[in-house]
Amino acid sequence: MPKVILYATPTCPDCHALRLWFGHRGIAFEERDLTDPAVADQVKARYGVRVAPITVIGEQFFYGTFDQQRPKLEALLA
Repeated sequence: MPKVILYATPTCPDCHALRLWFGHRGIAFEERDLTDPAVADQVKARYGVRVAPITVIGEQFFYGTFDQQRPKLEALLA
């Protein structure tokens, strides 16, 4: 399985939903804090967005609400 990275903020409800969703499915992920300006700048430069949450799996990335990301993540991780 490719590496999963979740760019999130501590107070974001969609970030929390993704954390729980990954946990319930036993999907290991690395979390990076978008409230760190260096992390936020890196994400903006690499993916062109500065919103939370951003999920990176291998070479693919997804952003938007949990409900927007979930179908894409389910298809990729099935």
